[in-house]
Amino acid sequence: MSKTIAVIPGDGIGPEIMDATIRVLDALDCGLTYDFVDAGMVALEKHGDLLPQATLDAIAKHTVALKGPLTTPIGGGFTSINVTLRRKFDLYANVRPAISFPGTKARYDNIDIITVRENTMGAYMAEGQTREGTGENEVAVSVIRNTRPGMERICRYGFEMARQKGRKKVTAVHKANIMKTSSGLFLDVAREVAKDFPDLEFQEMIVDNACMQLVMNPYQFDVIVTTNLFGDILSDLCAGLVGGLGLAPGANIGKDAAIFEAVHGSAPDIAGQKKANPCALLLAAADMLDHLGMVAKGTRLRAAISEVMNARDRTTPDVGGTGNTDTFGDAIVERIKATA
Repeated sequence: MSKTIAVIPGDGIGPEIMDATIRVLDALDCGLTYDFVDAGMVALEKHGDLLPQATLDAIAKHTVALKGPLTTPIGGGFTSINVTLRRKFDLYANVRPAISFPGTKARYDNIDIITVRENTMGAYMAEGQTREGTGENEVAVSVIRNTRPGMERICRYGFEMARQKGRKKVTAVHKANIMKTSSGLFLDVAREVAKDFPDLEFQEMIVDNACMQLVMNPYQFDVIVTTNLFGDILSDLCAGLVGGLGLAPGANIGKDAAIFEAVHGSAPDIAGQKKANPCALLLAAADMLDHLGMVAKGTRLRAAISEVMNARDRTTPDVGGTGNTDTFGDAIVERIKATA
């Protein structure tokens, strides 16, 4: 197939890991062409806008984007670029796999958990934020707003994805015992949707218990479906189980667009030094290939990453190697070409 995707190299280490990722995708002979566009600090410096209209137009046109880490300036007047993209394209499902790879410093082996997080509403969106008064009289307010259609589509996405990927169990994580309205609505809908998937085991778990259980026995989890803020926290916890955010890809899925990304930061302190591990973005690219129907190529890419990490062949120091971003990519390219 032939497909053009929007590519946002990003800030800091973004261009370095994106270059390695593009070389790997080319080695897979995916038939992809790339429309490079800007966002983040690079875009602000070049175009006077963190998220130029041309970038939004490219994502809308191509419907699929691969995105490096972006920096949103600290301080008033700047809205999170990632939140803006999710709102603009209604990317309601955030999908975060946590899969064990060899050669890491992770405390667990053989972890394979997918967190499906609602991405467009709830406490994380911080609607209606106000701060009033001063001193002892100061009050901060934020609204949690969930809708039945929003909860239904994320629950249904999680169950359908679990079935499609041959998973066995879906755990709905909530705080309905205390947040009886916003989280209660999510749990009610999750229970309703679960009835349409009798082939999948359904479990419900309060979020604080879920955090404890993930640390004590992560093997009991398969697919986690949850609301926005809880998903933000749990997905990073799951990344910690497999070695950290350097191995954490993310997909933001909507009806009309999808953006695949490395979820770690832009690491400006090491930008330009080729020290960055490209795996998070490479794994996001593998998920993108699955989304585009190139599942076999996505599988080949993950296998090549695993082989390189197991051999510590030119890998970056964070996973036990003495190589750099470029050599890590070279080693993966060589293995992909060897299996062509």
